[in-house]
Amino acid sequence: MKKIILFITFACIMLSGNTMAMEGMDHGSESADGTFKHAVMAGDIHAEFQVMDLAAMNMKDPEGRTHHVMATFMRDGEKIEKVVGKVKLVSPSGKEQLASLEDFGSGVFAANFTIDEPGKWGVIALFKAGEDTHTVKFWYPHMAM
Repeated sequence: MKKIILFITFACIMLSGNTMAMEGMDHGSESADGTFKHAVMAGDIHAEFQVMDLAAMNMKDPEGRTHHVMATFMRDGEKIEKVVGKVKLVSPSGKEQLASLEDFGSGVFAANFTIDEPGKWGVIALFKAGEDTHTVKFWYPHMAM
């Protein structure tokens, strides 16, 4: 009887651990054509981020920033068009930049940053969709040009 209770307890712990892991499920990252993409589940929201070199897009930032961090959010297959959020970038040397996500319409949000060091950059996004607040963290590997 003790073995059965122990087994059931262990099974419950394993199942609850899998459920918790799925809430922040990372779908992974990819890099192609100068664009880095990262997708992740934040609760019930599918968040997609892209880090793009402004020069590669033939764009210039009036304040001299070099990269564009774009985000889209979906719930139940529908784009979320009302999001408030901020993105923080942390350079390999520890310098931090913070910017609010600007609404570009049609569920596209973005902010510009200066990425000027090779190495892993930490990207931290805090956003609110409806009443829910979520945090997403991932690494952007920037290579020297």
